[in-house]
Amino acid sequence: MSEQEANSQDQVSDSPAPEVQADRGGMSALNKAVITAVVLLGIVLLIQFTGGDEADLPVSTTGLSAVSGAGESVAVETASDNVAILDRDADSDVVTVGGIERRGEGRYFFTSIKVPAGAESLYLSGSGASPLEDGSWGDMEQQVVDTFESFKQTLEQQGWSMGDIVQVRAFAVSDEFGYLDFEGFNRGYRKFFGTEENPLKPVRTFVEIQGLVVPGWLVEIEIRAARMPK
Repeated sequence: MSEQEANSQDQVSDSPAPEVQADRGGMSALNKAVITAVVLLGIVLLIQFTGGDEADLPVSTTGLSAVSGAGESVAVETASDNVAILDRDADSDVVTVGGIERRGEGRYFFTSIKVPAGAESLYLSGSGASPLEDGSWGDMEQQVVDTFESFKQTLEQQGWSMGDIVQVRAFAVSDEFGYLDFEGFNRGYRKFFGTEENPLKPVRTFVEIQGLVVPGWLVEIEIRAARMPK
C-alpha cells in the first residue's frame, strides 16, 4: 500500500460520522418536542377562551311574561359583551313593555329606550352606600348592591318597581390602590336587572371620575324611572 493510499484511508477514518436522525421520517426529537408544546399551548388557550365564569352565564328571563304579557319576550342573553345582541326574528329587535319601547339589548342594558308622551317620570338623586357596622364601606360590588337596595325600597314605597327604571347613571372612582373595579360594579348591578324577578334593563352610563363627595364611596348612582299612567 502506498503512502498516498494510506494517508487517504486515514483521512476517511478521521472524518466525523454524519449525525443520525432521531426520526428516520425526517423529523428530529427537538422538532417533535416543539410541535407538542405548541399543541398543548393551543389547548390551554382554547380552554381559557371557552371556559368562562359561571357567574357570567345567561340569566333566565322566564319571568317576563308576568310583566309584559305572553306576546312579548326578552331575548335570551349570550355570554358576549357585545351590545345589541338579540335572540329574536331578524325583522324585529324591539321589546315593548307597558308602552315603553326598548331597542338594542346587550348583556347589561339596552342601547335606546323610547318613553311615549304622557308617561309618568320619577327621578331619584345620586346616592351611594351606607357605612358598615365597623365603619368601613365595603368593596364596589357591596356598595352597588346596597345602593340599589335603597333605590328599590324607595321605589316600592312610592308604588313603583325596579322594572320601571329606564336609565342608570353611575360615577365611580378607583380604590386606594388605584384600581377601578368595573367588574365588581357589574356583579352588583346584574343582581337587579335582567333577572327572573326583573327581566328588564335600562339604558346605562358608567363614568370614572376623580373623586366623590363622600369619603369611602366608590360609586354614586342616580336613576330615572318611567311608566304609563295606570
